[in-house]
Amino acid sequence: MMIKSVIMAGGSGSRLWPTSRAGYPKQFLAFNGEETMLQATIKRLESLQVESSVTICNEEHRFFVAEQLRKINRLGSIILEPVGRNTAPAIALAALMASEDPLLLVLAADHVIRDSDAFTRAVTEAIPLAELGKLVTFGITPDEAHTGYGYIKKGHEIGAGFVVDRFTEKPSAQVAQDYLDSENYFWNSGMFLFRSSRYLEELQNFRPDILEACKASILDIKADLDFLRVNKERFSECPSDSIDYAVMEKTDAAVVVPMDAGWSDIGSWASLWDISKKDRNGNVSHGDVILHKTKNSIVRTDGTLIASVGVDDLVIVSTKDAVMVAHKDEVQDAKIIVQKLKDDGRKEWQLHREVYRPWGKYDSIDQGDGYQVKRITVNPGAKLSVQMHNHRSEHWVVVSGLAKVTNGDREFLLHENESTYIPVGTIHSLENPGKVQLELIEVQSGKYLGEDDIVRFEDKYGRL
Repeated sequence: MMIKSVIMAGGSGSRLWPTSRAGYPKQFLAFNGEETMLQATIKRLESLQVESSVTICNEEHRFFVAEQLRKINRLGSIILEPVGRNTAPAIALAALMASEDPLLLVLAADHVIRDSDAFTRAVTEAIPLAELGKLVTFGITPDEAHTGYGYIKKGHEIGAGFVVDRFTEKPSAQVAQDYLDSENYFWNSGMFLFRSSRYLEELQNFRPDILEACKASILDIKADLDFLRVNKERFSECPSDSIDYAVMEKTDAAVVVPMDAGWSDIGSWASLWDISKKDRNGNVSHGDVILHKTKNSIVRTDGTLIASVGVDDLVIVSTKDAVMVAHKDEVQDAKIIVQKLKDDGRKEWQLHREVYRPWGKYDSIDQGDGYQVKRITVNPGAKLSVQMHNHRSEHWVVVSGLAKVTNGDREFLLHENESTYIPVGTIHSLENPGKVQLELIEVQSGKYLGEDDIVRFEDKYGRL
């Protein structure tokens, strides 16, 4: 028996705005401890006999995935989706690339499971069913009439699980209560276990168009650093569909195995409040926070002091460039704010003020008419691309660490409190040759300061 984990690391997490954004969504953030949600998902597999893992993500997030997995020494394979096509095609890519027909344990990277032992037990109990050719999904034992989840009705018992009677969409409050009272329903977790060949067989039966498009997209698959790239043109032609709609709701081999493991998909700030440790007044706080006469609230800041006085059932979240205040019962509508930001052409729906790059990060600390000031952090051994700007000049001042600079035809080292000026149109690069982080201030000047004013000539991260 060989198990290969398939970690789905897509998604935007818009309901956890402003902390989670399209450019840096919730699966790459740490909400419940020091580990990010992606890292916790991978480490949860340590007690299972998982032979290898593959993580599936989009182009934009590839360096986040690689860096976070490298930090916990669990890199594995990373498949890049050139465009999002939902879960059925993504899982098909993993199944088609799998050797020796393993069992595929499909997990989302943005779920919280508080009882790892119960998770391990449920997966272990599901293995015999998967080896018999069943397509196993894991049903979460419900503890409330939740209207935000899909439900699975169980049929007759089979092994450690039940034949799936039917899947149902997110119900009304009364229907959800009826489901809870009947004790015949589970929440649909979106986690699966099946043999790779069986999934492909059922995909062939019900959605051969998806399978053929995925097969075509991997004919000329390319390795790029830590990543596997499928053919963009062929994969873009693939229909978009979830595994539930494409396969699980149609197959007669679907089985649900119960899992009571403290699961949550952290779909909103309210659900994060539900599972978090609270103070004696029912508050969950993070960062520089002062609470007075505050109850049943979640207050989180990434820097700026937040003081709350005389409030109840609120969500208050502050980042470097945005603050959201919402009633806990209405916080699902954060996604409406995100859509409005998007419609208005604002960047706060997608990017933080602090933006991560494969070489480190930058923080746009000030900007105005004709200038922008950034604090740049370059990781040890990392190097920015050899590049040129057509519209801006730059002035670099080293705050700490050591910088190796190429400025036109000169190459030299800059130490703390030393600087260099790079005129418009000059080819240049920046590298950290040291063993500690390089911190510098960059002052940009020019009529146009957009991030797209970069002409790359050489890049170690393949971003040409």
